[in-house]
Amino acid sequence: MRHAFPRPGDPHRRRSRLTMRGRLLLLATALLVVAAAVAVPLLLLRPEGKPPVVAEKRRTLLIPEGWRAGQVYAAVDRALKLPAGTARKAMTAAAPALPAAARGNPEGYLFPATYPVESTTTAESLLRYMVRTAGERFGAAGVTAGAQRHGLSLHQTVIVASIVQAEADSVEDMAKVSRVVHNRLAAGMALQMDSTLNYALNRSTVDTSYEDTRIDSPYNTYERKGLPPTPIANPGEQAMAAAIDPAPGDWLYFVTVRPGDTRFTADYAEQQRNVEDFNEERRRATAG
Repeated sequence: MRHAFPRPGDPHRRRSRLTMRGRLLLLATALLVVAAAVAVPLLLLRPEGKPPVVAEKRRTLLIPEGWRAGQVYAAVDRALKLPAGTARKAMTAAAPALPAAARGNPEGYLFPATYPVESTTTAESLLRYMVRTAGERFGAAGVTAGAQRHGLSLHQTVIVASIVQAEADSVEDMAKVSRVVHNRLAAGMALQMDSTLNYALNRSTVDTSYEDTRIDSPYNTYERKGLPPTPIANPGEQAMAAAIDPAPGDWLYFVTVRPGDTRFTADYAEQQRNVEDFNEERRRATAG
C-alpha cells in the first residue's frame, strides 16, 4: 500500500515522525555511508604497484578415451605452454610410477579424464597424476578378478581394453567387440584387428589394404596370433568394463558398415557379405 504524503507548503502539513521501520532504514543507510567512507581510504592506502589479489582462474585438461600417448604428450605441452616434446621427455622421469608389466611404456596408462592445471603444475606431475589414476581405476579388486576369470594378466586386460576402445563404434558395441577378441584368443585365431595396424603405422583410418596386412610388426595381428605387445591407446573405464565382462555370444567377426551399423557374426560367409556392404559404402563416400 502506498502512502500519500503532504506537499510542501500545504497548510495542513504536520510534522512527520519516523516509524520504527523508518528509523531502522535510516540507520542502515547511515551504516552504508560509513562503510563506503572507510572503504575508500583503505583502497587509497594500498601500496603503489600492488594490484588487488585475484583468485587464479581454474584451468583443466581433458584427455579423451582412446587417445594415444603421443596425443596426450602434445596436449600436455599445449596446456602448460611448453615447447613441443617436453612432456615426452618428462615421461622418462614419471616412468617409475608405471606398473612393472608396462616395462616403462606408458601407453594404456595415461588415464583419460579431466585434470586440473595450476600454476605449479609440471609435465612430470601431470603425467604421474594420469598414471596414478590408471593404477587406481585398473587396479581395483573387481578388475583384477575379471582379468583372472579370462586367464589374462591385468596388463593383458588393459591391452584388450585398448583394442575394444579403438574398434567399437559405440559404447553399446564394446562388450560385443570384447567377446570377439576373447573368442578368437580362445580359438587360437589371429585377432586381425585394423586398429593394431593403425597403431603400427601411426595413423587412424578405416581403410586397410592387403599390403598393410603384410607389414613386419609385432602389432600386425593379421600375421601374428595373440595380443600385441602393448596397449594401442589409453582406454577408459567403459572399455575396461567390457574387457572383463564381454557380452555372451559366439561371434568371431564384426565390421562397422556405417556409423550405428556394426554387424557381428560367427559365420565367415556372412562376414564376407557384410564386408562387401562396407566396401560399397566406402565407394559411395569417396565418389561423393
